[in-house]
Amino acid sequence: MAEKYAGKSVCVIGAGFGGMALALRLQSHGIKTTVVESRDKPGGRAYYWEKDGFTFDAGPTVITDPPCLKELWELTGHDIAEDVELMKVHPFYRLNWPDGTNFDYSNVEEELYAEIAKLNPDDVIGYQRFLEYAAGVYEEGYVKLGHIPFLDFKSMLKAAPALVKKQAWRSVYSMVASYIQDERLREAFSFHTLLVGGSPMKTSAIYALIHKLEKDGGVWWARGGTNRLIAGMVRHFERLGGTMRIGDAVKQVHTVGTKATEVETISGWKERFDAVASNADIMHSYKDLLSESARGPKYAKSLARKSYSPSLFVVHFGLEGTWPGIAHHSILFGPRYKGLVDDIYKHGVLPQDFSIYLHHPTVTDPSMAPKGKSTFYALVPVAHMGKMPIDWDVEGPKLEKMILDEIGRRLIPDIHDRIVTKFSYAPTDFSADLNAHMGSAFSLEPVLWQSAYLRGHNRDDVIDNFYLVGAGTHPGAGIPGVVGSGKATAGIMLEDLAVKATV
Repeated sequence: MAEKYAGKSVCVIGAGFGGMALALRLQSHGIKTTVVESRDKPGGRAYYWEKDGFTFDAGPTVITDPPCLKELWELTGHDIAEDVELMKVHPFYRLNWPDGTNFDYSNVEEELYAEIAKLNPDDVIGYQRFLEYAAGVYEEGYVKLGHIPFLDFKSMLKAAPALVKKQAWRSVYSMVASYIQDERLREAFSFHTLLVGGSPMKTSAIYALIHKLEKDGGVWWARGGTNRLIAGMVRHFERLGGTMRIGDAVKQVHTVGTKATEVETISGWKERFDAVASNADIMHSYKDLLSESARGPKYAKSLARKSYSPSLFVVHFGLEGTWPGIAHHSILFGPRYKGLVDDIYKHGVLPQDFSIYLHHPTVTDPSMAPKGKSTFYALVPVAHMGKMPIDWDVEGPKLEKMILDEIGRRLIPDIHDRIVTKFSYAPTDFSADLNAHMGSAFSLEPVLWQSAYLRGHNRDDVIDNFYLVGAGTHPGAGIPGVVGSGKATAGIMLEDLAVKATV
């Protein structure tokens, strides 16, 4: 197999999950692959910090579909366990409402049905019917289409009948509501879209596939943090002969005609490659990295007209004490659901009430904090900077206090007295650290009219050896999504490079 690609070289820009998944696939086939990362550590949104003995993951904390990750090692006869220890999380999430109601969500049927019946017995049957629907869209949207690049409109038209049959034009919330009566349970089974940057009221019902993904594969954690999964991918990539170039941002992808020819970084490093793939923010890839080509500015104008996912405000904090009664993942719903979502996605205002995603990894993995202490982060979705241009240096500290106060009111009464260390991460940080357009945390919004062929293409339409991987391209955000984009993009690149190798 390696002979097919003898002498071929590829540069992957960005060491996020998508970039590393693509790089591993290319290197596994014997292609000389170099990953160039601007930050001092690999990971992209899966970055991490170590402060006062605590480890804080920056981004994704929910690992689903382990087989999509294991496959990256199996390509070369290795086992993911050589580099990463995956740990089961149970329950997947504990959902809590302001009236004190708790709901533990897992894939243990008897437990889950009992939780549903606690809120509304009639919804047990409704949930079972919803899960059947989720299994159908999982088959059509993930198994059949999740790893296939949509390079022309015709390819999307072929997929359309199956998606129409599954009512893909409806929102996840609308589909959940058609099966489930209790409003709290409607929230419980539709909030998942927020974890990939989509509004439950607008995101295509195809995303109900997440329920099937979780039911079959479970929810997992990598010992030491999600960052250890990235570290394992890097370790395996280097084991296969891949090259990592860390802490050196790409300045320009040089082109000649319709070819990407050379990658240049801010340090002055330059190298020629047969192909270039970008795991960087999609707008940054075109507007900045391809700024010298005609294609870059032209497509950037088109991208500017698209809708982008919200940003996030995240409070990281380490506490004295341990909290066995607080789940690994909690959703603390606010008093509003649709109204809050509208404030974030439509109105661009900073609401005084909010829902909080609370991450508490030390309940599963005590190594994330010093002995007798706990690591947390509290995440609140907020509008991106294009929709809400506020001064985060002023508003950030106020929001941080409000979030910690709410956690104190609902879970940890003396939270402020127990804080050992804390810091926040705002939309301005997403923009500065990740070149994220308008500080968006998930790139293009995952709505039907920005999906498949209507999303960023896995291979550019004009520069025929420039490729995309990550949240801005098909299939979208989330660990399985960006790892799937790595598989889709690798398939095209391997085909393109093999053809050139035989000429």
